Amino acid sequence: MILQIDNLSFSYDNTPLISGASLSADKGEIICLLGPNGSGKTTLLDCILGFHRNFSGSIKVCEKNILTLSRPELAKLVSYVPQVHIPAFPYTVREVVLMGRTAQSGILGAPCDEDFEICDSSIARIGIESFADKPYTALSGGERKLVLLARALAQKAPLIVLDEPTSSLDFKNEFLFLEILTDLVCNDGISAIMATHALQHPLYFESQGIETKAVMLCRQGEIRVGSPGELITPKTLLEVYGVLASVQEIQGKDGKTVRTIAVLGNDIKQGE
Repeated sequence: MILQIDNLSFSYDNTPLISGASLSADKGEIICLLGPNGSGKTTLLDCILGFHRNFSGSIKVCEKNILTLSRPELAKLVSYVPQVHIPAFPYTVREVVLMGRTAQSGILGAPCDEDFEICDSSIARIGIESFADKPYTALSGGERKLVLLARALAQKAPLIVLDEPTSSLDFKNEFLFLEILTDLVCNDGISAIMATHALQHPLYFESQGIETKAVMLCRQGEIRVGSPGELITPKTLLEVYGVLASVQEIQGKDGKTVRTIAVLGNDIKQGE
């Protein structure tokens, strides 16, 4: 098992935010964290990354309790694509991607030929060769997200954590990002856990044949887990978001059935 979360609970100032969460992901599986703002999606990711350590329950990555691991040890198992990343220095894109190898070589270790090869391979895999030598600070927000995905790939960790990775991407690059992530999960056996506000994302992954779990974090700590098709229903969207919607099935050009969401209105009175 790549990721195993058992009975995880976390509170802010004695106010419960996550209560009794139990999740798991094996090799080549993806978990999509869904839910309203403030429901605890980023907090759950921060627990996995070791940023929050005062939780109850347990989190294991590759059968190792994360609380027993040092930061360098955890970095060998978990890579991270943050929601926002503000660069401090004008490193080139290639240098930023190469930083992903620090988890393997150590902070004081000089990159070796293998590190440079993995860096170049990751850049090519994500398709960012055209701006590999540009300053990272000169890129758009969407381009930076692709660079961070390449850095995570270069890290060679079995689990990748993504916090709203498509939030700054245009329609084309959002789809490109999802395609690349699908390829990494399907063909490289990487496992992923991703927080997203786009309910279409888990439906997309499911339509691509990926073993996908949808996790709906509701306010008051309630958590619902199921396949995207089971969880993303008109009833759930009304109960959790107060949105009237229908979930429709359409036929893709490759013959696969794709589910899409049509919003019909909301059931929330002004001011609530």
